[in-house]
Amino acid sequence: MTHVSTLPAPAQEGGRQHPQDRHPKDHVRSAARPHPAVLALGLFLAARLAGVAVLTATAWAYGKNPLRVLGRSWDSDWYLGIAAHGYGRIEYFAPKVASDYAFFPLYPGFVRVVTEITPLSGGAAGLLVSWTAAGAAACGLYAIGHRLYGRAVATALVVLWGLLPHSVLLSLAYTEPVLTACAAWSLYAVLTGRWVWAGVLASLAGLARPNGIAVAAAVLVAAAYEVVRRRGRNVSHSLWTGAALAPLGWCGYVLWVGSRTGDPLGGYFVVQRRWGSRFDFGVGALRFARHLVLHGGRFVFPMTLLLVAVAVVLFALLVVDRAPLVLVVYCGVLLLITIGGSGYFACKPRFLLPAFPLLLPPARALVRTARARPWHATVVVTALAGLSFVYGAFLVVVNHTPL
Repeated sequence: MTHVSTLPAPAQEGGRQHPQDRHPKDHVRSAARPHPAVLALGLFLAARLAGVAVLTATAWAYGKNPLRVLGRSWDSDWYLGIAAHGYGRIEYFAPKVASDYAFFPLYPGFVRVVTEITPLSGGAAGLLVSWTAAGAAACGLYAIGHRLYGRAVATALVVLWGLLPHSVLLSLAYTEPVLTACAAWSLYAVLTGRWVWAGVLASLAGLARPNGIAVAAAVLVAAAYEVVRRRGRNVSHSLWTGAALAPLGWCGYVLWVGSRTGDPLGGYFVVQRRWGSRFDFGVGALRFARHLVLHGGRFVFPMTLLLVAVAVVLFALLVVDRAPLVLVVYCGVLLLITIGGSGYFACKPRFLLPAFPLLLPPARALVRTARARPWHATVVVTALAGLSFVYGAFLVVVNHTPL
C-alpha cells in the first residue's frame, strides 16, 4: 500500500490538493464574505441547531423534557455521576455488573470544572462541554481538509460530519465530541510536524474514550514511518517526545483502574467484560449480523449494519485515494475496535463518529458535483440533512436501545 508522506507539503491552496479539486474561484475572496473557516463552522452549527430543533419538537410530542433528553440520555448519566461524586458507582443488571470504571475521566473532569466555576448544573455543564468540543472538532476537521485539499473540500468535510445519520450524538452530553476534537488537532499536528502537540493531544484523547487509543496508534505509526524514512538520521527530539507522550493517557487510566480493582494489568478489561464488552475479533458482531439477515430486527439494528458497511467502503476509498498514513492508521484502528468488539451492537455507529477522515472521499466528490451540477449537490445535502434530523430524533427520543 503506497501512501503520500506523513507530512504533506502545503500546496497552493492549503495542502495536498488534487487538480480536479481546484477552481479559479478558490483563489478569489470577496471582501464581503466571511472567512471560509467561519463559514464552515457556521454551516456546522446551523446543521446541529436544526437537528436539536427537530429533536426538541419530537421530545415534546412524546411528552419528554428536551433538556433532560439532551443532557441525561444513557451514558450521560454515568458521566455526570462521575463529575459530581467521583468513581465508585456499581449497578447490577443480571448477568452484568456495571461499574463506572468503564468510563474514562476527561469528559467528566471538564464537566466538574464547569460546574465549579459557573452556576450551571451537571446536565447543562455537560452540554456546554460537548457543544464546545464539537465546535473545536469542526475547526480541526476544517484545518485538515484545508491543508490536504483546499477550502471547498474542507467546508464539505465539516458539513458532512455534521449531517451524519448518527451526528445527533454531537448534540448530547456525550464524549465523542471531546475525543474528535483531541483527535483532529492531534492528527493535524502530525501533518504539520508539531510532534509534541500531537503527543499531548493524543494522550488527552486516550483519557476521553476507550477507542481514543486509535489516536496514539496513529501518532506512533506516523513517528515510526518518519524515523524509517529518514533512516534514523536528523530525527528531532520533539518527534521522540511526542511519540512517548501519545499513549500515556490511555495506558495511565487502564493501569489506574487495574490498581483500584486489584489487577493492575487486567482489571480494566475485567470491568469491560462485566459490562458485556470484549474484543473477540468480530465474532460476536458477525453472529449478530447473521441473525439480522436471517430473522430481521428492530430498525436501529439493520441501520447500524448499513452504517458500518458504508464505513468499511469509505475506508477502502480512503486507502485507494492514498491519504496520509496517519489518517489511514487512525481510521483503521477505529474500524478494528468497532467491528472486532462485542457488546452493544447499536452503539457501533457512535464509535465510528470520530472517524471523520472517512468522509474525505465523499467530500471531494460532493465538491466536484457542486461545481458541475449544483442542483444535484443541493439535493444530496438536503436528503442527508433530512435523514440526519429525523433519524437522530428517532434514535434519542423514540428508540429504546442504548446509544
